[in-house]
Amino acid sequence: VQLQASGGGLVQTGGSLRLSCLASGFSIGYTAIAWFRQAPGKEREGVSCIRTRDSSTKYTDSVKGRFTISRGNAKNTVCLQMNSLKPEDTAVYFCAVSRSGIITSSMLNPNMYDYWGQGTLVTVSS
Repeated sequence: VQLQASGGGLVQTGGSLRLSCLASGFSIGYTAIAWFRQAPGKEREGVSCIRTRDSSTKYTDSVKGRFTISRGNAKNTVCLQMNSLKPEDTAVYFCAVSRSGIITSSMLNPNMYDYWGQGTLVTVSS
């Protein structure tokens, strides 16, 4: 099982980035795929999650209306479209997968996830 996150970079405030998480070694059907982020000196934070069996999604309050999680056009890919980026969005972004059932209230709990990608750095300049 491997997850590969990509798409990070440097962008100005108000700009957009699209992160991709490519899963290999398993099918993302009937899983939950989530994006977490960790800024320097801060705890890892759940950003968004999609539960593939019913396409349910969840977002942390600070990104609602700006970020959109979806299954990508490529097989076994989940994307995070990030618009209207702010300096406080600066962090390393990780994708993670839960291969067991996950309830809505736990979708952004990092303890529920089994496998993690290596992270991709997003830097938003002011």
